[in-house]
Amino acid sequence: MNTALEIVFWLCAAAIVWTQVGYAATLAVLARLFGSPPVPSDTSTSPPSLSLIVAAHNEQSVIAARVKNALAMDYPRELLEVIVTCDGCTDATAARAREAGADLVLELPRGGKIRAQDAAVERARGEVVAFSDANALWEPDAARALVSAFADPRVGYACGQVRFFQNPHPPGAAHASNQEGVYWRYEMAIREHESRLSSITAGNGAIYATRRDTYIVVDPIMGHDLSLPFNMVKRGWCAVYVPEARATEKMVPTIAGEFARKRRMMSHTWPIVLHGGMLSPRGYPLGYASMIVSHRLLRYATPFLHVLAFIANIAIVARGAGEVYTVTLALQVLLGACAGLGGLIPFRPLLIARYYFLTTASPAIGLWDWLRHGTAAAWEAAPGTR
Repeated sequence: MNTALEIVFWLCAAAIVWTQVGYAATLAVLARLFGSPPVPSDTSTSPPSLSLIVAAHNEQSVIAARVKNALAMDYPRELLEVIVTCDGCTDATAARAREAGADLVLELPRGGKIRAQDAAVERARGEVVAFSDANALWEPDAARALVSAFADPRVGYACGQVRFFQNPHPPGAAHASNQEGVYWRYEMAIREHESRLSSITAGNGAIYATRRDTYIVVDPIMGHDLSLPFNMVKRGWCAVYVPEARATEKMVPTIAGEFARKRRMMSHTWPIVLHGGMLSPRGYPLGYASMIVSHRLLRYATPFLHVLAFIANIAIVARGAGEVYTVTLALQVLLGACAGLGGLIPFRPLLIARYYFLTTASPAIGLWDWLRHGTAAAWEAAPGTR
């Protein structure tokens, strides 16, 4: 009996370590040995026509700044079209977008972000359609850098680098506890290695683009960040990361707020995983399939792996196994204790432990939410990000 429990424990532990640490380390080595060298963005040639689309729901506080930021970019004005698509807005978003100089403002009934983006793409004139969150700001050369990826005829999707920032607060303030920036820098490093070796496995909503004729219409509850990259690969395109294309967004201030955001995101993720084609190997090159398993499927399975490892570890110790299992159980208990203390003591290692604990739990809670009452296509801005 102990042998079976030990196998379960070590398989779960190995899967957790692989998806959280081993995958990134292996990618770094493979990218150095076999990856295509990063190609500098050529911003000197005439770029393609570009439609920048901002889907917004009640964003009157930030939409003018988003439009003005877009119009101030280093991009030929005659080639740039700024579209704001209002998803059931009940405030002054549309009026403020027009006042700020948006080329086209669509006012739609509430249907969710994806359908708002679909409507904008139908009206877009650009050869490339780019997308941005309403609260994101792009650096002046971001658009040129992003569209330069499409000089490669194999590329159907490109995403840039988003940097999260917090408003300055007194050190240790509880409302500035989120550690998303630490995770996101790690994620961007992984994304760069994936792009050099094959294609990325996910994007981000702050800065990304597709060719107008490769844009894919997906189910309205299935966000672009996860559904577009792997679907592009299945259709024979590459999905790449362009770190020179930079944007900034204000992060959710608290870890609790970040957990709520990731919980909502995961309720949109599970339909993609289970019904949206991610699990089907059809169309995946072998290397990319291993990336999907390592970086996506195992990561989403991590909360369940942790629970299985913990239960197996307790059972092994109860049956009088060796000291190594007492140590592994103590380490798991210590992680939980540190996560609990992170809610009381604003000490960064404890905050990181709490961040890991809550965000690791979010796939399981998001799955429960989706199974219990489905997922709505509509969305609300996360508190503190505007």
